[in-house]
Amino acid sequence: MSLERKSKRQERRQKIAQQERRNRMLTIGLITIGAALVVFAVVWPQIRPVAEVVSVDPGTHFMPNDNIMGDPNAPIKIEEFSDFQCPFCERFHEETEPLLRQYYIDTGRVQFIYRSMGNFVSDNIARVKGTPAKTESRDAALAVYCAGDQDMFWEMHALGEDVGSFTDKRLKSIAETVGLDMAAFNSCYDSGKYLDRVEQDFEDGQAANITGTPGFLVTYTVNGETKTRLIEGAQPFSSFQTELEAILNEIGAQTQ
Repeated sequence: MSLERKSKRQERRQKIAQQERRNRMLTIGLITIGAALVVFAVVWPQIRPVAEVVSVDPGTHFMPNDNIMGDPNAPIKIEEFSDFQCPFCERFHEETEPLLRQYYIDTGRVQFIYRSMGNFVSDNIARVKGTPAKTESRDAALAVYCAGDQDMFWEMHALGEDVGSFTDKRLKSIAETVGLDMAAFNSCYDSGKYLDRVEQDFEDGQAANITGTPGFLVTYTVNGETKTRLIEGAQPFSSFQTELEAILNEIGAQTQ
C-alpha cells in the first residue's frame, strides 16, 4: 500500500473521530441545557420576587359567614361557581357583584354563596395545548377557605381574583396583607385542609351543568317546589336583575 493511500485513510479516520467528538459535545451540551431548564422551572417560582400586593377595599358584606353573605332566610339563593384565574370572574366581582349586594343581598332578598371550580380554566387550556395543568386556582381557593376560618373570607377574596401569580409565596403575602393570623393560616394552607371541599365544589358545579366560569345556580321555592335557574357567564347587572325580578314575582304570586 502506497504512503499516499495510507495518508488519505488516516485523514478520513481523523475526520470521523473529530465529527464523533463534536457530536458527543453537542449531545452533552443539549443535555446540560435541558437539565438547567428543568431546574430553573422548578426553582424559579420559589425564588422569584413576589409581585406587590396592593390593598383593596373589599366593601361591606351583609351577614357574612365564611363564603356566604346575605340572610339565610332570603327567598333566593345564588351559588357562584368560579375560578380565581378567570378574567370574566374578575369582571363580575368588580362590576356586577357590588350592585347585587346593594339591591338584592343587603335588602334580604338574596343569599350569595361562592364556590370554586378549582383549576377549571387552566385544566381546559392544558387539555387543548397538551401541556401539564397548573394548580394555582385550586391553591387560591384553599387559601380563601383558610381565611374563612378567621372570618375574613371576603377580604382575602377581594385581593385574590386574577391579580397575578398564585404561588404559595404570593398567597401567603396576600394573607399577610389582609391581616390574618399567619401561624393559623400557614397551618391550614400547608396541610391542604380544604382540598376535599374544593373538589366537592367542582363536583357540585358539574352536577349543576356549569360549563364555564363564572356560572350561577339560582335556587328558590314556589308552592313547596324547589326550582333552579342557571345564569352563565359574567352577565351585566341588568341580566341578573331581569332574572331575579321574575323569580320574586313568581314567588310573590303564590301568596296572592
